[in-house]
Amino acid sequence: MERFQAAMLLASVGDALGCRNACGESSASGSKIQGELQKIGGLDHLVLSPEKWPVSDNSVMHVATAGALTTDYWCLDDLYREMVKRYVEVLEKLPEHRADPATVEGCSQLKPDNYLLAWHTPFNEKGSGFGAATKAMCIGMRYWKPERLETLIEVGIECGRMTHNHPTGFLGSLCTALFASYAIQGKPLEQWGRDMMRTIPLAEEYCKKTIRHLAEYQEHWFYFEAKWQFYLEERKISEDTESKATFPDHYDAEEREKTYRRWSSEGRGGRRGHDAPMIAYDALLGAGKNWTELCHRAMFHGGESGATGTIAGCLFGLLHGLDTVPAGLYQGLEQEELRRLGTALYRLSTEEK
Repeated sequence: MERFQAAMLLASVGDALGCRNACGESSASGSKIQGELQKIGGLDHLVLSPEKWPVSDNSVMHVATAGALTTDYWCLDDLYREMVKRYVEVLEKLPEHRADPATVEGCSQLKPDNYLLAWHTPFNEKGSGFGAATKAMCIGMRYWKPERLETLIEVGIECGRMTHNHPTGFLGSLCTALFASYAIQGKPLEQWGRDMMRTIPLAEEYCKKTIRHLAEYQEHWFYFEAKWQFYLEERKISEDTESKATFPDHYDAEEREKTYRRWSSEGRGGRRGHDAPMIAYDALLGAGKNWTELCHRAMFHGGESGATGTIAGCLFGLLHGLDTVPAGLYQGLEQEELRRLGTALYRLSTEEK
């Protein structure tokens, strides 16, 4: 249960650190951000407050998803209606500068008052962004058991395409949900990427069954897979071996920045549904149990570090808990609510028959 609570807390911590309102402009490079951090005494001396380090829609939407997953829904359609209602409500209350425009646009297509079509949104050519991936880890926490894989795939896709109806977007949400389930199952980290890739054909089958936007999906489907296959080969973890991920000898903040831009589709690491989970995963592989190193790799880079930080923080919590995380980083958060959601997800996922 503690790790479920840690996951909810550290998703918000990762978001706040990544958005770093108190630590330079969002276009700063990773090395510059880390230099600023050293001037104020490093992570151990940092105390996050909602005023100076506000969270963005990344963790707000993740909390909304978790809230819906912990209600007493009778069927998945009821769950989707609850998600729609919560997404529309929370985005209306968020200050404009703290919400990603693509997520706002996606939410504007939701229809909370339409019982039958509430979550059916049109295909969106611009829906390939990171916002679906950052709100879906809790789906893997709710349906982490291997026998619930079918449900995880369905909920991961439907949750993603509510706001990001594009394969690169909603496969990102499936990816982060799967990674959360693998963390709880205790799968070796190096295996996560391969197992996720093996699940993509099942996702395609599900989309064919729902017969919505199939022609548009087919046109864009393989981009996500191709990018991930390239990444797994680069780290030499694409084959079924027990070998560890291979990193370059020289992989400091500047080199990582170049690498993240190369994985991106628009020169800003973490902007899309494929590379936001990829950077978070890469950071987990490289950092091991070292929280500070994880922050350097996932929360303090010049790309979309709020998104990569949210995902990496949540997964780190599921893997390692809060033991190595300075208390000042999470004490100022709405701890009670985040811990309550973590507890509820744990209880529902373990008690379920």
